[in-house]
Amino acid sequence: MNKTVQLKDLGTKDFKETWDYQETLFKAILDTKIKNRREDAGLITDNHFLFVEHPHVYTLGKSGDLSNLLLSEAQLAEKGATFYKINRGGDITYHGPGQIVGYPILDLDNFFTDIHKYLRFLEEVIILTLAEYGLKTERSPGETGVWLDVGTPFARKICAMGVRASRWVTMHGFALNVNADLGYFDNIIPCGIRGKAVTTLNNELKVDLVNEDEVKAKILKHFEVLFEAEFV
Repeated sequence: MNKTVQLKDLGTKDFKETWDYQETLFKAILDTKIKNRREDAGLITDNHFLFVEHPHVYTLGKSGDLSNLLLSEAQLAEKGATFYKINRGGDITYHGPGQIVGYPILDLDNFFTDIHKYLRFLEEVIILTLAEYGLKTERSPGETGVWLDVGTPFARKICAMGVRASRWVTMHGFALNVNADLGYFDNIIPCGIRGKAVTTLNNELKVDLVNEDEVKAKILKHFEVLFEAEFV
């Protein structure tokens, strides 16, 4: 089993370009697994972890409802935002500046073959990271992602998640709101969940700006421990 993970920070990159890149890495792992199965080739599969920040974009998962996007094409253009229907689970979400997006493209055969556990581990990475800032975050039953004040009228989501998996290979991942502009969430019903707010780390800490590189370092630290992985 290969538990080394190739880490790459793409900086600011267009959503579609990043999606295409993810698909390339995803397909390469799948092709290796198929070759191993057919030819007993014994090849080692790679694991990847991408950090990226996207320009303003809304994405709708394959089970999502287009009516959760509250903007017309003209209004999207006005806001300098793009829109894509994509092949992950979940409904609609927003990505943009000030948000840390993480895309683990892993062969779970190298770790554990359990998608439910994988999602819970991703959530736990974020929960542990935010705990370092003094925030008590948690899961919300039936609603993937990381939340504050679950079960109260003040429940709000700070991190969205949506993944795709095939033959235990994952893609897509999480989006943690660090210094994001919350105004962009007003144009959607986030994740198709009505009446629940969205928040950011800087908002919760009541500061102008949180150091995003510092947050990324904490995410990687907790990911390595939970997944017993090593970044290279």
